[in-house]
Amino acid sequence: MRDFRRLWFSGAVSGIGSWLLIVAIPFYVFTLTGSAVATGLALALEALPALVIGPWAGVLLDRWDLARAMWIADLASAAAVGLILFADRDHVWLIYLAILLENTATTVFRPAVRALLPAVVGTGSELAKANAINAVTSSAIRLAAPPLGALLLAGPGIKFVLIVDIVSYLLSAATIATVRTRRHPTTGVPPRPLEGLRAVLNNRALRGILIGQTVFLTANAGLTALLVPFTIGRLHAQGYVVGYLISGLGAGYLIGAALSTRAARLLGTRELLTITQFVTALAYFALFNAPNVPIAVAAAVLIGLPGSILLITVQTTIQRTAPTAVLASVGALFFAADSLALLIGALAAPAMTLVLYLPLTLNLIAALAVCAAALTMVVVPRHPASFTRNGTFNA
Repeated sequence: MRDFRRLWFSGAVSGIGSWLLIVAIPFYVFTLTGSAVATGLALALEALPALVIGPWAGVLLDRWDLARAMWIADLASAAAVGLILFADRDHVWLIYLAILLENTATTVFRPAVRALLPAVVGTGSELAKANAINAVTSSAIRLAAPPLGALLLAGPGIKFVLIVDIVSYLLSAATIATVRTRRHPTTGVPPRPLEGLRAVLNNRALRGILIGQTVFLTANAGLTALLVPFTIGRLHAQGYVVGYLISGLGAGYLIGAALSTRAARLLGTRELLTITQFVTALAYFALFNAPNVPIAVAAAVLIGLPGSILLITVQTTIQRTAPTAVLASVGALFFAADSLALLIGALAAPAMTLVLYLPLTLNLIAALAVCAAALTMVVVPRHPASFTRNGTFNA
């Protein structure tokens, strides 16, 4: 578990820096430009690299040393964030360039760490525990980093936040460079372009999860895009109340991550995916029909709890089911699908409110999440077959 501890530490350190940056960048862009459109563009650029180059990056990762790719990606991220130090009102384009470069590096890092983890801990019960530990850590960071970022912005300022993020990436890179585990393809034949897509299309479990989860995440993205209008227009609350809702979501994620391993022992993969999607959808209805802020925050907690179990189950199933030789390609394809869902949901939901009233739009999108759960029950097999650590097929 030595190498897992190093992977966990690098993820935690870089995760803190990344969440500080998530808070800082929209604030900084708006401060420089005074434009909501310019701020929205900065957010939209975050999803672009995973969608455009993600699947191709996965193909390259299946040919590379994954640990080396990860620490190089961290160094690239540090350099990208460093560009923002030179941005000002006349050079806002440096921020946009930095966002593209950093998220390109992230597009390499995320599927690489997902592909390396089974080589480090195996594909048995330890894999589920490792994913749960990572999810608990991520949830704790998500809960604590945004208010910390706000405090740092109000105190030392944006340049201090940027330096902290750069240092976090450098520390992560140095840690990953000490990882000894190497993951090698099961055959000497390099994976072909789109091999990950072929693996997904030819595997009923992967294909089903991709379909059901993409529909579900599209609904999630749409509802997230309407969170601020809902808070102000329906709850008649100040905009900062969104922070309470996000904190409630983070608390739910933390609880769900702690319960995920036990849930996986009690239910089959298909049932667990379906139930968590369905319960999350019900919590969407509770949130967006809440009469006041306390009930809305409680509903946000209820969204995070099954939502966390859902994400851990999806990740663990992918790691166990995808052939080892193309695991990075498969992971990158799923990340690209997540980004596509984010773009569709974020664009379609506000457009729907121009035709329909906001309450009707919110409930229709929540109903789409219910449909995603029903779809998952149909397209995902009860017990997906898996590949063992050495790459042999385990029915």
